[in-house]
Amino acid sequence: MSSPVTDVTTPPRAGALLPQRWLILAFIGVAQLMVVLDSTIVNIALPTAQADLHFSDSDRQWVVTAYALAFGSLLLLGGRLADLFGRKNAFLVGLVGFALASALGGSAQSFEVLVIARVVQGVFSALLAPAALSLLIVTFTDPAERGKAIGIFGAVAGSGASVGLLLGGFLTGHFSWRWTLYINVLFAAVAFVGGLVLVRRTARSHAHLDIPGTLLASAGLFCLVYGFANADTHSWSSVNTWGYLVASAVLLAVFTLWQTKSQHPLLPMRILAHRDRGAAFVALLVLGSGLFGMLLFLTYFLQQVLQYSPVRTGFAFLPMNASIMLTAVTGASVLLPRFGPKLVGSAGMLLCMSGAAWLTTLDTQAAYTTDVLPGLVLTGLGLGSVFATGMSQATAGVAGQDAGVAGAMVNTMQQVGGSLGPALLSTVVASSTADYLSEHPGHRPSVLVEASVHGYTTAFVWAAAFFAVGLVVSGLLFRLKRDPSEASATPVAVH
Repeated sequence: MSSPVTDVTTPPRAGALLPQRWLILAFIGVAQLMVVLDSTIVNIALPTAQADLHFSDSDRQWVVTAYALAFGSLLLLGGRLADLFGRKNAFLVGLVGFALASALGGSAQSFEVLVIARVVQGVFSALLAPAALSLLIVTFTDPAERGKAIGIFGAVAGSGASVGLLLGGFLTGHFSWRWTLYINVLFAAVAFVGGLVLVRRTARSHAHLDIPGTLLASAGLFCLVYGFANADTHSWSSVNTWGYLVASAVLLAVFTLWQTKSQHPLLPMRILAHRDRGAAFVALLVLGSGLFGMLLFLTYFLQQVLQYSPVRTGFAFLPMNASIMLTAVTGASVLLPRFGPKLVGSAGMLLCMSGAAWLTTLDTQAAYTTDVLPGLVLTGLGLGSVFATGMSQATAGVAGQDAGVAGAMVNTMQQVGGSLGPALLSTVVASSTADYLSEHPGHRPSVLVEASVHGYTTAFVWAAAFFAVGLVVSGLLFRLKRDPSEASATPVAVH
């Protein structure tokens, strides 16, 4: 028997729309941008930080992995805590914790302190990210407006990674690597003030926290992200890779079984049982895998083959960001209501696949405007469409007491996909590059460049394959049209 909750089940009247809801969205968007760009903003600063703090190449990966491990493994817990103790509370605590961790990392005088700061950043991100999305759900109670809001939120989420590359390059080049962390304090302060003043408190659930489920889910997701991270730096045959992935599969299987028996499940199965919602989670997982893998090796191509600076590389991704924003906003508010999730999601995946396929033609003589830009624009148009579809369907019809954990699932799928894609494609690139060198013996510098390009284009082939899988998933699992009753306001009380 489920515990009673304080959320009322009567949707608020249309006249009860919050007058400051669009301003609230702006502050939520700032928080979401901070979380997403932090997955890439530090990457460009790593060589400078390494020289400053004197840590090894093998240690360097931990600056990235530490954040991903904490973030990915604690997302479900963070989402449920937001439901239990209030989304506004979770949002504000997450912002403060993230800001303090960023300040600690920026002032770090040793590698160990920097890694600890990144872990703490990941912990508070896991609380902040689900709270931000769930606050959006309960703030926008009108279906049409919620579609626009989710589109804007999706545009921020989709473009955050490439914005991080641009901002990271600018801050490192003009100030210091430490400012790639300090800048978060400014983002968090702006979002905190807005959240404190404008966001209304939501009613808390009286359910208890599922401790066994929390331990199983956190351990399973930790092993999953850690296994993929090891595949990126070791090999798939290493016990540190497949051993953790097997452990993850076992732990998550036990977690799923436990959720069907627990009186207070961490992840209620009703959230996954809905057809469009389940399709959305799978689509976001596949999209994250293809997107982050493609972004990684396109960044390498721009910097190592076209000799772009970090800042110029960031600017090179701006057309993709603009494309994401265009289709994310119009997709959620215009296309989805008219054509339904099956058509919009499938069209988005097809565009992403076409963009990745275009990039497979790159060579050492490639020009940005004719060879790179079209692929970026096609991919961006597709990403916006899929983000709009995925986020709207993942949160459609979710009861107020489940909004936080639904938001956590959205972020979990993206985080797992963002770990899987680079890990798998790194292996593909290494193998195809080595094969090219064995088939073209010689020590000419041009051969090494050609081998690298061959590896990158092979990665784009695999990215296109990821998006093709997403196309099949969207075509088979999403319904042609969504039930209009599921677009109704999320029932939630405010006080």
